[in-house]
Amino acid sequence: MLKLCGLQFLLLIHSAMWLNLEGLLVSGPLKDTDFSVQEGGGPRILHQFTLEPPAVSFRISGEKAGIIDIEPKSGILYINGSLDWETKQVHKLQVESLDESGTVVKGPNAVTIYVDDINDNPPEFNQTKYFGVVRQNSRPGKPFMYVHATDRDDPTTPHAHLSYSILHHFPNPYEEMLFQIDNVTGAISPSRTGSYYLDPQKQDTFTLVVSVKDMAGTTTNAFTSSVDVIITVRESLWKAPPTIHIKENSTQAHPVNISKVQSNEPDIIYGIFEKEKLPRLPFSISKNGDIYVTEPLDREEKDTYTFFVVSKDSKGELVDKPLQIQVIVEDINDNPPVCQQALTVIEVQENEIGGSHIGTVFATDMDEEDTLNSRLQFKIQSQEPEFPEKNLFYIQQDTGNLHLTGRSLSKRDSAKYSLKVLVSDPGFQTICDVEVHVIDINDQIPIFENSDYNNVTVAENIPIGTVILEIQATDGDEPATGSSLIIYQVKEGDPNNTFIIETDSETNRGFVKINKALDFETMPVYNLVINATNPEPLVPSVEYNSSSLTTFKVFVTNVDEPPVFRKPIYRTEVSEDIPVNTLVMTVEAYDPEGDSVRYSLEGDKRKWLRIDSATGQVYTASLLDREQEEVYSIEVVASEQNNVAQKSKVFLILHLRDVNDNCPQLAMDYPAFFCYPVSGGERTLIQATDADEHLFYSKFTFSLANEMNTRNNWEISTFNATHAYLSPKHANFEEKEYNVPIILNDNGKPPLENKVNLKVSICKCSSENSCFIEVDREHSWPTPGQAIGILVGVLLIIGVILGAVFCHMKYKEKNEKGDHKDAKDKAELDRLA
Repeated sequence: MLKLCGLQFLLLIHSAMWLNLEGLLVSGPLKDTDFSVQEGGGPRILHQFTLEPPAVSFRISGEKAGIIDIEPKSGILYINGSLDWETKQVHKLQVESLDESGTVVKGPNAVTIYVDDINDNPPEFNQTKYFGVVRQNSRPGKPFMYVHATDRDDPTTPHAHLSYSILHHFPNPYEEMLFQIDNVTGAISPSRTGSYYLDPQKQDTFTLVVSVKDMAGTTTNAFTSSVDVIITVRESLWKAPPTIHIKENSTQAHPVNISKVQSNEPDIIYGIFEKEKLPRLPFSISKNGDIYVTEPLDREEKDTYTFFVVSKDSKGELVDKPLQIQVIVEDINDNPPVCQQALTVIEVQENEIGGSHIGTVFATDMDEEDTLNSRLQFKIQSQEPEFPEKNLFYIQQDTGNLHLTGRSLSKRDSAKYSLKVLVSDPGFQTICDVEVHVIDINDQIPIFENSDYNNVTVAENIPIGTVILEIQATDGDEPATGSSLIIYQVKEGDPNNTFIIETDSETNRGFVKINKALDFETMPVYNLVINATNPEPLVPSVEYNSSSLTTFKVFVTNVDEPPVFRKPIYRTEVSEDIPVNTLVMTVEAYDPEGDSVRYSLEGDKRKWLRIDSATGQVYTASLLDREQEEVYSIEVVASEQNNVAQKSKVFLILHLRDVNDNCPQLAMDYPAFFCYPVSGGERTLIQATDADEHLFYSKFTFSLANEMNTRNNWEISTFNATHAYLSPKHANFEEKEYNVPIILNDNGKPPLENKVNLKVSICKCSSENSCFIEVDREHSWPTPGQAIGILVGVLLIIGVILGAVFCHMKYKEKNEKGDHKDAKDKAELDRLA
């Protein structure tokens, strides 16, 4: 601290007095006074109190701190040194004036010196080194540690406002820093990059150099301090547990704890959400992250479960990425074998040799495949009848394949055998029923009753599916078996499969049917050879011969058929402006019998087309108009020249391409008007339309006719492609209707222009801002003719009403007389009785 000795300071004071001090300091009478003095700065004069008689000197007392004093004679208040805000912020003093005898004349008066802080202290960290731990995959921006620094300067000034930052980052393997710091609070957290890349397997320790500046770090002359922060990266606590295995149908008391998860952050709320939409999810999670299965599971119902565990903070925001939890339900042997069929029927021919595989017994087990729980083993438990011996069959233990033992079966011994097959897994057993039917061997061939069925005559238009002939063969093998069932086929004479033969399985009768349409012109006669076979193969010693063959001929008779068009429908596209007599297209039909064909049109309601009756060429008969018919559909009729009743029809569809042949018009659904008097600024929207296709114009052009009155009174402006605004150019309009000539151009190819007159009313308006029309009262009375008609009508109505009343009264009077007479008669009868 700078402090002058007494002699030096007295010389300073006397120099100030010699210079009269008027321009150097403020003087005044003794009174309560406050001073603000910046700390430091060395010795200085603060004020001069002036003496007021009889006072001859001043005296000061209080918190002088050894350097604050007053020169008694001159009244100069001074500081002989430097004040320090950090030591004392306020100095409270009392000043008195004294007379010659030392008696107080005035005072004591309070003199308060407020020390103003300057930025003279650097910030200091509360630790020489910091240590912190961060978890892998921690949330970006979530603090895991804090640094703290203080500044001895005035906290109410920027001198003690501190700002934190990271100066260095060791190591720094990426372009962006892995950590960030809150410049106000000193909170250190992973950056977005750090949250993704921090991995203790790659780098488990980082050193940060953290800097703190006062003056909020906004000036270059701020004080700065720094400290090392050592950060250890540890493995994330938040990770999916390994796949969870749970035994099905557990008998434990539920819920049962099966796993646990833990977030890197405290006070976390855990939750579960489904990956699959199930009627119920049999899992839950506690507030501590313990995962439970809430009920016994059934592997046969569902063998795996997948769901997600989430962690949220108190605001409901996700803290970590969801973890996928995989649960596998382990099988136990809780399902018995099940026979695939209630009764397995196996057919065995008599000639099957010993050891032959004759069939398989099938069974299933709902337990997990390819485990011992679902391993099935087969065993024959019984055989009925046991004739001619026991153990005629054996079954392979692991496959269920059923075999004959050492000999062939004979239907004479038994036509059927019943077997009980025991099917077992390691914990359960099931009996499957098997019947073995001994069938006759196919040693007889089918034999036709007739070797030739002669001729069949049919018309070429006979419907498909019609039976044209019934044939019969017989087979000496056992009925209702594959050895005796007969299959009929056309062996020769039908290259296009025109005929088909169906068999009645009970009678073996064959029905020859039409399979495809006949055509006399293509094939008038069929020479058919039919063979009869069995689905079961013949025994090796027997072969089919001519007895299994028959023949017959099919004669097809000609039928006069209508002409046939080459195409099922005719389409073409033409421009609507093509000249009359232009060839549009040619239709073509032929007669199967070779007759000449004549053409005509039907449905040509607009008389646009004509057809050459001989060639089928279609021409335009009049001008076309797409605006009337965009798609024109008619029928072309083709008839035989020698038999007009034989005819066919086909549609001819004409698509008309548009040309720009319609002038634009105004499309106004409402009257154009302006309220009288015109005030200026009004406008009304007008619309143009065109019957042509829109592709022929991009927009309408609106303009006023080149007439002086029109252009002086009105103006027009475009609103969009189809609308424009019409506005009056002045306010001097009479209350009447005006004709405004407007030129419309459709910008087509070629463009068409139209001059239209738009009627615009200048009229008084109602409160609804629409034209107000006064009723002409002199025309509100009826004409003389109308008055006479009304009067006659009223008189007629009155007459009808009076007539109805009169008739009603007469009817009532008559009824009363009749009732009176009936009453007298009844009284007389009563008297006689």
